[in-house]
Amino acid sequence: MLDANLKAQLQTYLQKVTRPIEIAVWLDDSPKSAEMKALVEEIAPLSDKIAVVARTDADERRPSFAIGTPGEAPRIRFAGLPMGHEFTSLVLALLQVGGHPLKLDDDTIEQVRALDGDFRFETYISLSCQNCPEVVQALNVMALINPRIQQVTIDGALFQNEVEARQVMAVPTVFLNGESFTQGRTSVKELLAKLDTGATARAAKALENKPVYDMLIVGGGPAGAAAAIYAARKGIATGVVAERFGGQVLDTMAIENFVSVTHTEGPKFATALEQHVKTYDVDVIDTQRAEALIPGKIHEVHLASGAVLKARAVVLATGARWREIGAPGEREYRNRGVAYCPHCDGPLFKGKRVAVVGGGNSGVEAAIDLAGIVKEVTLIEYGTQLRADEVLQRKLRSLPNVRVLMNAQTTEIVGDGQKVNGLTYLDRATGERSTIALEGVFVQIGLVPNTEWLKGTVALSRHGEIEVDAKGATSVPGVFAAGDVTTVPFKQIVIAVGEGAKASLGAFEHLMLSSVEDEIDAEQNEAAVA
Repeated sequence: MLDANLKAQLQTYLQKVTRPIEIAVWLDDSPKSAEMKALVEEIAPLSDKIAVVARTDADERRPSFAIGTPGEAPRIRFAGLPMGHEFTSLVLALLQVGGHPLKLDDDTIEQVRALDGDFRFETYISLSCQNCPEVVQALNVMALINPRIQQVTIDGALFQNEVEARQVMAVPTVFLNGESFTQGRTSVKELLAKLDTGATARAAKALENKPVYDMLIVGGGPAGAAAAIYAARKGIATGVVAERFGGQVLDTMAIENFVSVTHTEGPKFATALEQHVKTYDVDVIDTQRAEALIPGKIHEVHLASGAVLKARAVVLATGARWREIGAPGEREYRNRGVAYCPHCDGPLFKGKRVAVVGGGNSGVEAAIDLAGIVKEVTLIEYGTQLRADEVLQRKLRSLPNVRVLMNAQTTEIVGDGQKVNGLTYLDRATGERSTIALEGVFVQIGLVPNTEWLKGTVALSRHGEIEVDAKGATSVPGVFAAGDVTTVPFKQIVIAVGEGAKASLGAFEHLMLSSVEDEIDAEQNEAAVA
């Protein structure tokens, strides 16, 4: 299961273990059970503090294993082989159960510990999902802190019967005490906000006494991170407020075009951004959504929690999100057959029929990836030709289970009330309408800027992007913008980083000029009084 290099690395990590670990295993006669048995038998000899125990409890999933302390009921379980993106979750679980310190601040640990109630989480994941590990690791940590919390990670591709019975059509999907709880990437703080009903009010109150920042950056993606770093290096009071640090990068599978980094993955890149920002004196405020900007000599940013942050200059870097088709049924069946991340949700459609809407690079790449998993892929392109790179088009055409519909407009996503069972499209050349029978629709038609909350405040293009000048300045003095949320063309990470730095420097220049003007005004007032 593990190659020699991986074993050596894992053995090095396990040297940090200070407490005994018991791995309890539930197996049957399936090939996956044999693989799981081989995995735990390879891990156990790597540390003298690990013991493996075979269990026969009838009510446990098979194959599965639990990691815990000897003599205590284990609270962290894996139903399936935690390989791929989830191997890190396995390693962290071993280290943390074995006594390695948790990377959480004391206030968050105390908040988890204080949760009142019994919480049994079941998290459905796919091994190719780059968003799932954060949720798994967050819930595992919470289970370690609070003995009334249990967490089991379930590989949806392995437990297909459960996935279909519970109508899980997107990952990560979390159930709490048997009921649907949340979907999508979620941090410990976001989970606490849902579990601890007083958390939002307390968070708003804690922000009441924040000082007036010299520069406040709204958004924690590449543009926001770069803006924060450049501001902090100027020695001014800098704050960052973000709904989730990393932004759209967190949903990016592979990054191979960021100059000097030959390959990385979105979540890893986002973590590096946050760590870089936090090496400076930057006040990072996360899990907070901006709802209004009130311009003035001192600008105000009003948050959904009710809190208000103030700053002399503001950089808007709220990024973009997946664009919707806008067809009937899309929102009704979101996460019930309508998906936006083929890497995350593709394995849930193994052996089924799916459509990909969009013929650009993202759409064609999605169709290529899905073709190796599903029974059949239908790619639907609105225009008369695909817009993807020719190398991707050649690969697409070579696949026997992919068909391409050109000049086709998706008019409706249909279902049975519970999940998707078809898609209707219009042939734009003939006017004929047709319906395709399928189980999933992956939407890949680009991005839409997150600017709804700014309408009527700053000038926006007809596409909803913030209009900026060469220095990142908006139509409002002292308010700048950067990244995918702006009119700057070519939505690329490397461009967003450069634009974030530029907007920050532009905002700093504005602050310096404003300071000089204030001094001149003060001198003139003194002279007039004299």
